Amino acid sequence: MKFDFTDEQLMIQQTAQEFAEAEIEPTSIERDKNSKFPTEIVSKMAELGFMGMMVDPKYDGAGMDTVSYALALMEISKVDASVGVIMSVNNSLVCAGLEKHGSDHIKEKYLKPLASGEKLGAFALSEPEAGSDATQQKTEAVKDGDHWVINGIKNWITNGVSADYHLVIAQTDREKRHKGITAFVVEKGMEGFETGVKEDKLGIRSSDTCSLTFTNVRVPEENIIWEIGKGFNFAMDTLNGGRYGIASQACGIAQASVDVALKYSMERKAFNTEIFNHQAIQFKLAEMATKAEAAKLLTLQACAMRDAGKSYIKEASMAKLYASKVSVENALEAIQILGGYGYVREYKVERFLRDAKITEIYEGTSEIQKIVIARELLKEYGLK
Repeated sequence: MKFDFTDEQLMIQQTAQEFAEAEIEPTSIERDKNSKFPTEIVSKMAELGFMGMMVDPKYDGAGMDTVSYALALMEISKVDASVGVIMSVNNSLVCAGLEKHGSDHIKEKYLKPLASGEKLGAFALSEPEAGSDATQQKTEAVKDGDHWVINGIKNWITNGVSADYHLVIAQTDREKRHKGITAFVVEKGMEGFETGVKEDKLGIRSSDTCSLTFTNVRVPEENIIWEIGKGFNFAMDTLNGGRYGIASQACGIAQASVDVALKYSMERKAFNTEIFNHQAIQFKLAEMATKAEAAKLLTLQACAMRDAGKSYIKEASMAKLYASKVSVENALEAIQILGGYGYVREYKVERFLRDAKITEIYEGTSEIQKIVIARELLKEYGLK
């Protein structure tokens, strides 16, 4: 697939690059060290239209295509993957799902402020006993008049502390198993809804991750997303979109590792010459650059297929599987090239490695992506 980017796409990419370098880079090390949420940066991204990039302007979104979104997210994530995942969740897991499956009421009340960046969203699916197997929901919602009463716990929720609105997946008819799961919009501040302590994580430390507790939280009937019993379908469909978002994040990390390692190799001398001139380093950089470019092309292919209205489930899973793997491998090689300098905060590549690892885990582990890809292959060959 050939990509001839439009002038608008290139402008969005450049805007994201300049914003990341000017506004995100200066505080990236400090925020990582102190686990500080980038509140002001997120507000500025909202002003650029980066928090609801693919949402129709009639819902206060930017009305951009998926390729533009991926290009922008890659540039943001090259500088700080923590900011990248905040942007990805709000765009891919929250806004996209509400625009596709939300009622007119939900779009007016919740999607508009989320797409404009006035409010921040979170996607609450995982639980202590329901990770990769999302059918095992223990969080339960029981009908009570014109409300549903939710009880349960959610784990590992990105944006959990800072989000204003949470898309919560809960069991509404246990006998129907996955067909008895429903999705709701739950607002911060609803009685009985509490956020847990922010997790002290290995990577993406500037984003917040926490557990959520629901104790008799009363949610109005009108806050149901799609319809009763469609929660599992909603979650799976939404995650398909989230995967090209995380792939874009991983591509950003992979390319950042190339950029830092290349620059260092042209400055550092060993045996009377820049280390770039040593074949061992050249081979490392060549492989890193090739893998980063391949991951980017896989990701853009999935995004272009979405823009064309084609099925992109397999391609998005391939992109996430490969890009996440490459992000870890490139970060490791960058540390090796920088040597001792690669092991300290100041030179950033140790953060690239810590940030990269989670891309192989959240929004579907690498193992889950392989299952998805294999199932899609069976469909393509008419075997299922």
